[in-house]
Amino acid sequence: MEGREVVLPTVSRVALCGGTHGNELSGVYLVRERLKRKVEEEDHFSVVTVMSNPRAVQQCRRYTETDLNRCFTHATLSGPVTDKTPYEIVRSQELNTLLGPKGSPEAMDLVCDLHNTTANMGLCLIAYSDCDWISLHIYRYLQRQMSDIPVRFIHFDLPLNEAYSLDSVGKHGFAIEIGPQAHGVVRSNILSTMQEGVQHMLEWVHLFNSGTQFEGGKVDVYTMVKNVDYPREFETHGITAAIHPQLQDRDFCLLRPNDPVFQTFSGETLKYKGTEPLYPFFINECAYYEKGIALSLARQRSVGIPSIRSEREGEQGKRKSSAEEMEEEEEIKGEMEEEGYQKLMEYGEESDSLNGQYN
Repeated sequence: MEGREVVLPTVSRVALCGGTHGNELSGVYLVRERLKRKVEEEDHFSVVTVMSNPRAVQQCRRYTETDLNRCFTHATLSGPVTDKTPYEIVRSQELNTLLGPKGSPEAMDLVCDLHNTTANMGLCLIAYSDCDWISLHIYRYLQRQMSDIPVRFIHFDLPLNEAYSLDSVGKHGFAIEIGPQAHGVVRSNILSTMQEGVQHMLEWVHLFNSGTQFEGGKVDVYTMVKNVDYPREFETHGITAAIHPQLQDRDFCLLRPNDPVFQTFSGETLKYKGTEPLYPFFINECAYYEKGIALSLARQRSVGIPSIRSEREGEQGKRKSSAEEMEEEEEIKGEMEEEGYQKLMEYGEESDSLNGQYN
């Protein structure tokens, strides 16, 4: 993989979005500052800056009627709209028109959506593909440029039509998730980290478009395996335990069988009863209480990425179609990761209940 070179189209149009969740204030204020300065042009590419959910931002709420960042599936984007349609669904279709349409040649080359989490996750890129070379090279560039903080890549293994977040509208896309920061609050260190991450991302796009070749190699990727809910009462569905003190704030620290996970309100420790050690993240995320998620669990894998550069003048006609490129990328991924991928599929078929995982 390291010796292989992939030639890709230039990233000529970038969308930078904030306020998809109106109370995640680092992205809100970063976007507001860019809009004040009317920053739209960078060398070799243009940047469209978008306040994704202005109503929720005005009210400093995650959303007004339904979670905007769950509204970008093909089914929702293609659904009918009436005067009773929730605002966020209407807004998702507006954003799809502005930045997409999703899956089309007219879509933005790169969509970056800015988020905060209350979990202790550092800076994470979250994407739906583990063979999108643009996103993975940006990830590695941020790791190298921001060595003083942890930078990780989370992979949600979903097909494009089921991908539900705003970043999925672009040809390439990811969310930048930074924490810990309480919702409805802005912390200067977290905002500065987000500003630095965005600046390095734009630097990478400039270098790529200018003809810089980025060498191949390997990167660590965290592929989401499953979500875990809190223990709950059967009748009221109210939670009966909190995250255990030994797990709190330990995002991406390996969770092994029999490690403490929850502490009941009566003081009992509930342990992890899975058979495979996994990496927890989004531990005790405030916004996920309503979604029935106490934490998510991921498997760490090493993913090979090829050397890449942007196509030069005269190469456009020689470049393979997007479908051919995707097919080739999937073949390479399969060749490199056959053993690990088969293991992933084997474990992915497990569907342990909460009672099966904890005692």
